[in-house]
Amino acid sequence: MKAVSGSRSARKTKTAVPQDDTVGRELLHDLAERRLAIEGIDPEIDGGRFPAKTVAGTSFVVEADVFGEGHDVIDAALLWRRKGDEAWTETPLEFLENDRWRGEIIFPDIGDHQFTVIAWRDLFGGWARDVRKKIAASQKVSLEITEASHMVADAAANPRDPDGASALESLSSFLQGEGDEERKLALLLSDETAALMKASAPRNSLTRYERVLDVIVEREKAVFGAWYEMFPRSQAFDVDRHGTFNDVIDRLPYVRDLGFDILYFTPIHPIGKTNRKGRNNTLTPSEDDPGSPYAIGSAEGGHDAIHPELGTIEDFDRLVKEAADHGLEIALDFAIQCSPDHPWIKEHPEWFDWRPDGTIKFAENPPKKYEDIVNVHFYRDSIPGLWYALRDVFLYWIDHGVKIFRVDNPHTKPFPFWEWVFAEIRAKHPDVIFLSEAFTRPKVMKRLAKVGFTQSYTYYTWRNLKWELEQYLTELTQEECRHYMRPNFFTNTPDINPVFLQQSGRPGFRTRLIMAATLAGSYGIYNGYEVCDAAPMPGKEEYLDSEKYEIRNWDFDQPFHIKDDIRLINRLRAEHPALRDFTSLRFHNAWDDNVLYYSKGDPKSGSYLLFHVNLDPHNAHEFDFEVPLWEFGIPDDGSIEVQDLVNGNTFAWYGKHHRLALDPHSRPYAIWRLLGPVTQA
Repeated sequence: MKAVSGSRSARKTKTAVPQDDTVGRELLHDLAERRLAIEGIDPEIDGGRFPAKTVAGTSFVVEADVFGEGHDVIDAALLWRRKGDEAWTETPLEFLENDRWRGEIIFPDIGDHQFTVIAWRDLFGGWARDVRKKIAASQKVSLEITEASHMVADAAANPRDPDGASALESLSSFLQGEGDEERKLALLLSDETAALMKASAPRNSLTRYERVLDVIVEREKAVFGAWYEMFPRSQAFDVDRHGTFNDVIDRLPYVRDLGFDILYFTPIHPIGKTNRKGRNNTLTPSEDDPGSPYAIGSAEGGHDAIHPELGTIEDFDRLVKEAADHGLEIALDFAIQCSPDHPWIKEHPEWFDWRPDGTIKFAENPPKKYEDIVNVHFYRDSIPGLWYALRDVFLYWIDHGVKIFRVDNPHTKPFPFWEWVFAEIRAKHPDVIFLSEAFTRPKVMKRLAKVGFTQSYTYYTWRNLKWELEQYLTELTQEECRHYMRPNFFTNTPDINPVFLQQSGRPGFRTRLIMAATLAGSYGIYNGYEVCDAAPMPGKEEYLDSEKYEIRNWDFDQPFHIKDDIRLINRLRAEHPALRDFTSLRFHNAWDDNVLYYSKGDPKSGSYLLFHVNLDPHNAHEFDFEVPLWEFGIPDDGSIEVQDLVNGNTFAWYGKHHRLALDPHSRPYAIWRLLGPVTQA
């Protein structure tokens, strides 16, 4: 009976095995080779679809969950390289807690890079851990010494690190000999042997993360810069004379004295005459109205030409050089829309939309209509000609020294175009910066950042209350978007005259300036902000007598300007490393809903700043607040040395709780530098 039963069992086993199990065998081996789990990579944008971003020479932190079955000792590392290279550089990951690991890469150069994660079972590390437990329990470990000797011999036979080969051979020879067992054990458990085996021993169950992730590494101005915006045509300070590039050159010392490092121009191209707009956006211009510079294109040329009254390309080249000598970079506005007079309309009518009656379709945002502008379309017969033409416009200005572009209304152009054109430009010019001027839906703004925009306009302009600011800034600095979306806090623009500034007077201009310059890494002002210009079109967030439609004569020395505040905050930005990383922002307790209280810190330099801002432009507020002594390891009843960065004096705060008053009509903000524990004499 047993024989029959065994025969029947054998027959069942034989018939249960598929005749061709190729797929199953391949899956078996594939899964077996990836024994360890690597997941929860941060940053990994949309499953690796888009790259994360960082800056050359700064810390790029990666976290991952790494674990396996049982109780084996696990080790892990980061692999990184410049995209296109074959060789990888390895950087260790350090265990945090709960199977979470963290590592840091410092990319030395700008350009496209990649990284991934590897993990392995550290058999020798596991051996050492278990042997120490057995020794503590007074158990014999003779056999364990033999096991470790075999591990060392395996490592010596095929060391991963050639520099450790000699030491491994010597150690293996000693362990194979008749030496003292206690001496062998001491050597095996030494820190030197642990380091040697970590560097050279075979990596058991070596597992690589299933994806290689991209990283765009950029220069510092991608995340940290102070922008000053102007209309070049108004720099003559004479409403009867059109400004030139030579006039702008005369203004460079002023802009640099304020502490800005990026000078941004509205469009500098020829302006069309068809349906030209008059003052305050009227449809009845006079003969001397200059028109909107956003109505690009005329008989004199299009996006690669200069408005004749500004000067020549040689004048522009001289301006770029003079700006660089003053420590300024020139940023240009890249606005894709065209005047009805743009040369492209005759040369490439297929790039535009035409109505059934044969007329060209003006730009619209119903019920608004922009009669002086027509839009291109990006599909149908526009592929690939229009795409190449726009790429070449970028490249033309790059060849003339422009490496920073503010892009007008990018959310109305296709995402695939931006992703393609940025890849084309980055391949040749990885130092170019693109600012997205997209005040639109949150997901659209984030998608633009993912496809390649270096910086993004934000909702800062309309976040005025304490809870709004804290909520929005926490999203920007702590959620996933911090890895790809760099905010640029413009206080105002030629298009946006915020209601808050219209109603707040000089105190509001000061608070919005200080917050923009310290909450974000990059910020900007449109000229006129320094003299608190806020005269509105009635009932609108627009400027009365807008510079978009006329030449202005600015008086930047009129009373009650805030140029001293601008100089102060730009000087502090240059001097204190804490302000360079916008993700270090943390909010603290100030028990008043009208007071925003926050810090920024840089652990490597020891730079740590605190800010109090009175958000109420009309009333003084006295409030209690907490000093974050815990950041310095100081107990709640300890003391810390403080420097008042507004007035320059140094003193001590004793204890965690303090009280402060801020009057918007004297100074609506306070800035402190925490120096560390008070030292006893």
